[in-house]
Amino acid sequence: MDESVRRVGAAGKAGFRAAVDSGRALRQLFIADLALARSAFGRALAWVGVAIVFGASAWLLLMAAAIALLQAFGVSWLASIAVCALLSGVVAAIAAWRVSQFFDYTGLHATRRQLARLGIGDDDDDTDEALPTPPPERARE
Repeated sequence: MDESVRRVGAAGKAGFRAAVDSGRALRQLFIADLALARSAFGRALAWVGVAIVFGASAWLLLMAAAIALLQAFGVSWLASIAVCALLSGVVAAIAAWRVSQFFDYTGLHATRRQLARLGIGDDDDDTDEALPTPPPERARE
């Protein structure tokens, strides 16, 4: 009996050591993954900067070409600049509208509503409409 208890204890200690070693390995893997993600994020930001610079310069050259083309058709300087400014304003307004829609998705509103239905958390946000109450469950027969 004494030998069995020692074996069970030794197996428990070996299992605990294996779990600790696995935890350390997972921690190292997680840290390495975060370092890789951080590096990729930095490189992505650098390339986003390059894309913004070249995209903006291409847009400016396109607008200059549009102004020149409009002037070639006899449109005045002020009117051709106004047409290009209007086009840029429309594109900016569409982009701002789309950005506001995507930022709405970051609020996790559905999760908060679901938690409020369960009675978890406080729902101080009065902008949401009143939530329909689910039908009461019928007693199982």
